[in-house]
Amino acid sequence: MSNSSRFDRGHTDDLVSFIQASPTPYHAVASAAERLEKAGFRRVAETDAWDGSAGGKYVLRGGAIIAWYVPADAGPATPFRIVGAHTDSPNLRVKPVPDTGSAGWRQVAVEIYGGTLLNTWLDRDLGLAGRLTLRDGSTRLVNVDRPLLRVPQLAIHLDRQANEGLKLDRQRHMTPLWGLGETHEGDLIGFLADEAGLRAGDVAGWDLMVHSVEPPAYLGRDRELLAAPRLDNLLSVHAATAALAAVAEQDGERGGLPYVPVLAAFDHEENGSQSDTGAEGPLLGTVLERSVFARGGTYEDRARAYAGTVCLSSDTGHAVHPNYPERHDPGHHPMPNGGPILKVNVNQRYATDGTGRAVFAAACERAGVPWQSFVSNNAVPCGTTIGPITAARHGITTVDIGVAILSMHSARELCGADDPHLLANTLVAFLEG
Repeated sequence: MSNSSRFDRGHTDDLVSFIQASPTPYHAVASAAERLEKAGFRRVAETDAWDGSAGGKYVLRGGAIIAWYVPADAGPATPFRIVGAHTDSPNLRVKPVPDTGSAGWRQVAVEIYGGTLLNTWLDRDLGLAGRLTLRDGSTRLVNVDRPLLRVPQLAIHLDRQANEGLKLDRQRHMTPLWGLGETHEGDLIGFLADEAGLRAGDVAGWDLMVHSVEPPAYLGRDRELLAAPRLDNLLSVHAATAALAAVAEQDGERGGLPYVPVLAAFDHEENGSQSDTGAEGPLLGTVLERSVFARGGTYEDRARAYAGTVCLSSDTGHAVHPNYPERHDPGHHPMPNGGPILKVNVNQRYATDGTGRAVFAAACERAGVPWQSFVSNNAVPCGTTIGPITAARHGITTVDIGVAILSMHSARELCGADDPHLLANTLVAFLEG
């Protein structure tokens, strides 16, 4: 059933559109849901009774989406093939009392979210997006995708040592400005309510964050690189969404899919995954169990299904940096456009083991895609992903993979322009089994 040429550079063009439409996790899951709807998936509510019928379904909760496709001949103990990812990225997020100011400037109070590179947010044109919660409990997405905010850097004339080591105070130096004059309580939310076609009094809560309004762009002599915000980790969310839709379409045409393919895109990975929409929460396990039970299964069937399940935790990793090669392991130098990377850490910062390596290598071989290995320099601390959390919480085989990028956690990151479609083709082969 595999088709190694299913996705090409056109997939990367679509990734650009996906990123531009997804300045926040809430917009990202809405964008993914829109693509799945076009592929025949339907949304199911967590509060409703579920049936075990064949076809594609998905659940939305906040900034997380779980989608799955049930083949016509799937039994209650049919194993899952899961692609895990996350929808959030490090950024600046609006505080509960947002209106502030100093020295005649109107500013917006923000918190630092995740391990962001603070200096990359300086002197950028920034928009503001997120969700507004209304008094009736409903939510409304809002996206001011034009220059609205700016975090101005201090001129070098006033800090002659700036180039010797820039030091930014997270509380004092990262507050964006958005105008001149006196600060009035309710200004920002009133402005955003108007942008969303609401009355300010209708808004009872908000989850808002800033984003760079500079659009993604192909870069390099041969346009072989892609510069964009939120590659970590919308690149994986987009690839997994496209792969799941493709596998569902192929099964509808030909049948014979041996697994229940799943997309699990979580929020809050950048600050530890401990939330009801994070990988450490119960959402994925609840959805998988309900899928088993809706098909007439028992706890025995659930155990059998989980025993045969494999998850690819897809997140970006580090390409070798040409200016800092000593920070990388000398025997592992992943390069852009070299294909997806297998991420290994024996201390379980990544969940990959030899069995997982074999599953990933087989998927790459079936897709006709090259692949690379990543391991950290022993002298440099290793990051982590949703992979170990998924493996430990659900007891399922999990493999950490991704795409090698530069400038991770910057407001603007860099990847190879071919790697997104190479990843997507690998995920198709994996989900097919």
